Amino acid sequence: MTKKKTAALPAGLIALALGGFGIGLTEFGPVGLLPQIATDFSVTESVAGYLVSGYALAVAFGAIAITAAFSRSERKKVLLSLVVLFIVGNLISALASTYGVMLAGRIIAALCHGGFFGIGAVLAASMVEEKKKAGAISLMFAGLTVANVVGIPFGTFVGQQLGWRATFWAITGIGIITFLGIQFLVERSRASETAGLRTELGALRRPQVLLSAMVSILTFGGVVGAYTYIAFTLTEVSGFATSSVPWLLLLFGVGTFVGNIIGGRLADRALDRSLLGILAGLVLVLVAFALSATIWWAVLIAMFLLGAVGFATAPGLQLRVMHFAGDAPTVASGTNIAALNVGNAIGAWIGGLAIAAGLGFVSPLWVGAALAAGAFLVLLPTSIASRRRAARPPMPGAPIEEPVVRPVSGHVEGHDGHRGDVASGAPR
Repeated sequence: MTKKKTAALPAGLIALALGGFGIGLTEFGPVGLLPQIATDFSVTESVAGYLVSGYALAVAFGAIAITAAFSRSERKKVLLSLVVLFIVGNLISALASTYGVMLAGRIIAALCHGGFFGIGAVLAASMVEEKKKAGAISLMFAGLTVANVVGIPFGTFVGQQLGWRATFWAITGIGIITFLGIQFLVERSRASETAGLRTELGALRRPQVLLSAMVSILTFGGVVGAYTYIAFTLTEVSGFATSSVPWLLLLFGVGTFVGNIIGGRLADRALDRSLLGILAGLVLVLVAFALSATIWWAVLIAMFLLGAVGFATAPGLQLRVMHFAGDAPTVASGTNIAALNVGNAIGAWIGGLAIAAGLGFVSPLWVGAALAAGAFLVLLPTSIASRRRAARPPMPGAPIEEPVVRPVSGHVEGHDGHRGDVASGAPR
């Protein structure tokens, strides 16, 4: 058995990574196709944006509710059930005859998102020996990064050439292959014992957990608020041809890959300080993008920086929630996934309101800058207070509080010694 684990990474990990790729493609796949979808269903740009925000809200619900409800179930069966939701949801979107039906398909597909990564990460870690667990989890979450870098631009290109429905047919096919891969390549595993849902939910009452969740909401509200309507900005303001959108999204995707790596390393060195610096940089990038949206070469730079700086926050945001709720890993992880997707929904919603109000297709960038500035202002006071407490010598006889988790090379280590990936920025 040992030789089997140490010789090579199990094939089941590829099936899990493929599922992560499909989910990443599903999440932001419609972004580059919103103009075509809006035209086809005769809806406004802001209403079309609900296909992104509605998905995000469903992810937020499923991240906590589904993961907690099935935390004691056999993991392979749960994963297969979640992949069925993924397939059915994308199939409905591909066949949708009305906007309402497509939105319903998006919501059904979204319900698998949080649970798949929460349960799949545990399964991935169980496939390998102790020293390879972090690498196994990272490989699974790599599917999300690949979706941002290659999948979304390619999906946009396919949709533009063959119609937007073709993209959803392709995603449905990925779901079927993932189901078969998990069925035949992933071994059954016994669900682990948990501390109990009531105990884990108690972590949500901690002020720093709530504050961390608020920072996550505002940060990704800023990033996604700008990104959801970026196809309109690029074509209607910057003057790019529709055929150029996939390649511009590729710049964003490459930026997210670079940002995740850099953000993980910075978070290891100084968590709050690095987050504050990145958030300030995000505000500057969004403002600069809004001011230079008519300059083609500046837009190229801005697209890369939006992905890099925006997603550099992800490791630190995940690590911060885990830091203050390390004894409740299931709910802590689900809480951050939920917070990020609530932010996605809020950002897309407010960006749509700005467009509907006649403020133009640059307005989502200003919305994003405002939300990112809000995240900075929420985090700043607690960061200053923490530094002052750290600078003061402890009172004689006062108990020394140790953090429940600590960053180790972009990963979080809990009380049981298992590590979860944060450097990949996967928990969206």
